[in-house]
Amino acid sequence: MPAVPPKRLRFPRAARIKQARDFARARQEGQRSVCGCLIANWRVLPERNSTRLGVVVSRKVGGSVIRSRARRLLRETFRLHQHKLDRPVDLVLVARQSIANHGLSEVEKDFLTTMKRAGLLSKASEPPAAAPARNEGVSAGK
Repeated sequence: MPAVPPKRLRFPRAARIKQARDFARARQEGQRSVCGCLIANWRVLPERNSTRLGVVVSRKVGGSVIRSRARRLLRETFRLHQHKLDRPVDLVLVARQSIANHGLSEVEKDFLTTMKRAGLLSKASEPPAAAPARNEGVSAGK
């Protein structure tokens, strides 16, 4: 049986925060969370809006090549997991210096941890809680 290709995940330019006032509004009116290699600032939007992303990478992170890589990592992480957000938000991700030494999997882990702490992940996307361990090696008395 042929494998069904996954639904194409997009991140169009219309889904990006581009204006300084929108970045400032997310920072001043929204909430903030820090985890690992990123800082997330977000502002919850009304239901009729769509989620937008802004990425900030300062020169403290490194040279232009490293900063560009950090932006790509943050955008790709958002693109892969944007469908897991349960409500529309303006989300600004700020790269920290440690992102220079991280790969995609580590950035994804930090992103998902931050979104879970913030309560922005939908319940369906969260992994199920582990079942309590059973004592299978102990036999019951006869």
